[in-house]
Amino acid sequence: MATTSSTKTSQVSDAYRAWFQSINDATDRYALDEIVYTGKDGALLKVVHDLDALRKTSGAEWKRIFEQRAHTTQWPFGSGVWSKREWVCPEIRDSSIVSMYEGNSNLFWADRYGRELGLPELWIKQCGNSHTGSFKDLGMTVLVSMVKEMIARGKEIRAVGCASTGDTSAALAAYAAAAGIPATVFLPRGKVSIAQLIQPVANGAIVFALDTDFDGCMEIVKQISERDGIYLANSMNSLRIEGQKTVGIEIVQQFDWEVPDWIVIPGGNLGNVSALAAGLDMMLELGLVTKRPRLVCAQAEAANPLYLSYQTEFQHFKPVVAKKTLASAIQIGNPVSIDKAVDAIKRFDGVVEQASESEIAESCAAADRTGLFNCPHTGVALAAMKKLVSRGVIKKNERVVVISTAHGLKFVDFKTQYHQSQLEGIVSRMPNPPIELPAKYTAVRDELLRQIEKRFGA
Repeated sequence: MATTSSTKTSQVSDAYRAWFQSINDATDRYALDEIVYTGKDGALLKVVHDLDALRKTSGAEWKRIFEQRAHTTQWPFGSGVWSKREWVCPEIRDSSIVSMYEGNSNLFWADRYGRELGLPELWIKQCGNSHTGSFKDLGMTVLVSMVKEMIARGKEIRAVGCASTGDTSAALAAYAAAAGIPATVFLPRGKVSIAQLIQPVANGAIVFALDTDFDGCMEIVKQISERDGIYLANSMNSLRIEGQKTVGIEIVQQFDWEVPDWIVIPGGNLGNVSALAAGLDMMLELGLVTKRPRLVCAQAEAANPLYLSYQTEFQHFKPVVAKKTLASAIQIGNPVSIDKAVDAIKRFDGVVEQASESEIAESCAAADRTGLFNCPHTGVALAAMKKLVSRGVIKKNERVVVISTAHGLKFVDFKTQYHQSQLEGIVSRMPNPPIELPAKYTAVRDELLRQIEKRFGA
């Protein structure tokens, strides 16, 4: 039986501490309940943990603790995020935690698809198998929980707000609704799928569809957070990163604490890249693992500022005007987490690759034919991975994990248009539209046998 809210009690020692710290100045620090997003010099903040305190528990013991908590109903440890609470947000009370038991998502062995690519150790981390259908739940449980804690401590927060291309708004709206906290989201009008738009609408958020792109929405929400008492929930708020970093820890845990050779992740605003690196770094620093994987950040060619910077070995970075892309959630030309992402790519001997619109669509279609059901952002990661395999950068004997960031059901319009050969500028190579026939046995039988022979040669 699940632990009820009336019996929630804190099980975290007061010995564990964490704080905000400027990425440029270790002396520029703030408490986690301060309403602050950048340091004194305008640089982004990161959450820093007291590693000396955490090191008092051995790496082997942390493994035992995390394994013991996994998938339990003991509040809040059934969550893939809060099962690692000492590493995430140790000072928060149980009564403030807002959780949907997010995380613990499936690590899917893409056996058939991997064999088609000559990559027998291909795995897909299904982060879209979550409450609102994306990896954003991992970060939002931490941020909204901290907001609930801040309100309980007397902080004046009128609402929580974000700019979004879809998934962030869905996660914020759901968790804020569960907490009873007002939420407002700013979306680029006509640039998110209907499924993504209806999620914050259904959860009661105040939804604005603005005549701009994501970067324009981001400017609006930053101004409102600075002037009007709205707490910012975008990934420039490092509380989000703390939840999202658990995906890397979870992957390694699912491999019985063996580190894969590569992890491939799509990148837009780039908070997910630094989050992934942060979790992997903590495992290394606290003795749970002895090596790092290599990272690949995959970008859509239509919104590729990190890729262009990578071509100069990060000597130059220039924002771009993001063009329309099937991967709408990463249609971002001026990512706020660029500095953190560059640092992560460098430290993890990483690679940045891009994918064209046709490559995105065909990678989704090919993987779907093997039993997957991918969002277009996962298609970006799959296309980038395929290029690196073909060039020999990723070796065929290496273990590769591709992070699937959202559920394919959020993007049924994209998939429908692909199979109806209606995607603008793309010639569908593997369309599979329904076959319309009269309701006659002989007509159905003949066509069925023809299709079996055509597709499977049987």
